[in-house]
Amino acid sequence: MSRSKIGKVLESSPNIILIEINDEKVFEQNKKHFQIGKYLEIDEGNLNKVIAIIQNIKSNASDSGLKFFIQTQPIGYIENEEFHRGSAVIPTPTEPVSIVEESTIKLIYDSNKDFNFPFGKLVQNKTIDLKIDANKLFGKHIALVGSTGSGKSCTVAKILQSAVGIDKKKNQNAAKQKNAHIIIFDIHSEYKSAFDLHSDEKFNLNNLDADTLKLPYWLMNSEELEALFIEGNENNHHNQVSQFKRAVILNKEKHNPTLKDKVNYDTPVYFDINEVYNYIWNLNHEVIGKLVSENCPKLSNGDLIKDSEKKDYFDSKLDFITQSTAAATKASNGAFYGEFNRFLSRLETKLSDKRLHFIINAKKKDGTSFETSDFGDILKQFLGYLDKSNITIIDLSGIPFEVLSITVSLISRLVFDFAFHYSKLKHLKDEQNDIPFMIVCEEAHNYIPKTGGAEYKASKKSIERIAKEGRKYGLSLMVVSQRPSEVSETIFSQCNNFISLRLTNVNDQSYVKALMPENSNAIADILPNLSAGECLIVGDATLIPSVVKLELPDPQPKSQSVKFRDEWHKDWKDLSFEEIIKRWKKED
Repeated sequence: MSRSKIGKVLESSPNIILIEINDEKVFEQNKKHFQIGKYLEIDEGNLNKVIAIIQNIKSNASDSGLKFFIQTQPIGYIENEEFHRGSAVIPTPTEPVSIVEESTIKLIYDSNKDFNFPFGKLVQNKTIDLKIDANKLFGKHIALVGSTGSGKSCTVAKILQSAVGIDKKKNQNAAKQKNAHIIIFDIHSEYKSAFDLHSDEKFNLNNLDADTLKLPYWLMNSEELEALFIEGNENNHHNQVSQFKRAVILNKEKHNPTLKDKVNYDTPVYFDINEVYNYIWNLNHEVIGKLVSENCPKLSNGDLIKDSEKKDYFDSKLDFITQSTAAATKASNGAFYGEFNRFLSRLETKLSDKRLHFIINAKKKDGTSFETSDFGDILKQFLGYLDKSNITIIDLSGIPFEVLSITVSLISRLVFDFAFHYSKLKHLKDEQNDIPFMIVCEEAHNYIPKTGGAEYKASKKSIERIAKEGRKYGLSLMVVSQRPSEVSETIFSQCNNFISLRLTNVNDQSYVKALMPENSNAIADILPNLSAGECLIVGDATLIPSVVKLELPDPQPKSQSVKFRDEWHKDWKDLSFEEIIKRWKKED
């Protein structure tokens, strides 16, 4: 089939190829092909063809009529009937330019056997399926962004359903168990419906919420513990940290005597937070006897606490002698007397907060507390091996905001540590890690923001560590956000694949464009014009930057936070604001 010549190369560089069309009639005949994001084909002399993507179009009036100038960016070339990425081949000025034939488009998307995972239909040619390299998509980090209403949740659900073999409410891997596992941090409780299949499909979904999640506080590291229990801006912050740390370590040693020489502040072994509270309370009320040979804490009954580690402080709140300057009963307040009043009040509030029971008072099925020996069972709930599922949803909608960062941090860190140690064990046997993981950070700007106070420190540190090191241990990320410019730069800079739906915010558009590879960032100009469900995919997983539309997932994700009801509207539409409040309180 002869190709339609439409112009010639005017200027050429590795990043920009300027094309001139000096025939207005030719331009009008081919106008449908001259759209931002579509491709042109340029001769390169030695039977090679350069494929360039259209960035912008300008016109200029002259005595001979209108001339048109199309600025394009080279994205690859065809050699020996195979498409290659990059701009290694650059056409020279005067080389002819043609409209890309459909056969060429098909050649681009079918020329590499590694790109065999169906992703969606090309928007510019809906008869062609875009196929990507699944290993390079799921084995590396993914950034998925889009404004509210762009179809972000459906896109995430469709990609993950395809990964685990769900299509049209059917489990393509029924009665089989894949080795991969996906963990979704679900902020709005919307993904359970996307993976909740009929029992006949034999698809096990591991859904954990505030009622079923078990995350004992003793698994936390120092940063997470301090974020939960210590206020960072108080004047005596350093004293709170030092004595809390001492109490935690001593209590860990008390309850794990066989590990005494190996226990530190970060060791994930059992300790009793109520005993730690007693210890701090006693420090706060401690009185030192000052008679000859005393000079140590003294109780009201005259007993002395001579143990330098003060282990008796764990057992109960002690009754100390009253401070006195009399010679016969001389005693003075301890070093931290009255120092921890606010600290103790905060500890008491946390320990009695029923919303934090999944952390403070996590129980096993038999009603007993989790101990060090239960570490394996606690870890299994995030890895899917309690019910052998490929998907674990961590429903964060019922998690108090003040512990959201800590919850994300702790789960992420546990999964990373498992992947790290499992990989080391496999490497010792000259084997590869055969249990890959992907963590999906939905609404990531809520807990891994670019800027923020100490409340985000724990989650940012854990997720950033995965972004920088996780791939080596079979652990990848999908970072999902409607405000990419507000997400940690460290995390987005490690993403090898970008999937962007419609973005309406100018700052977000500029941010995403700057993150994209040099040979594809110009196409990001189309982001505000994408329709719902259309997305631009760029990165290692796709041969060339492509605008595609995915099918809707079946079943679809469903947010339970808002429900519209016609009968509610009819019943309430004529009520005053005060009457609505009264009725709302009554129904609640």
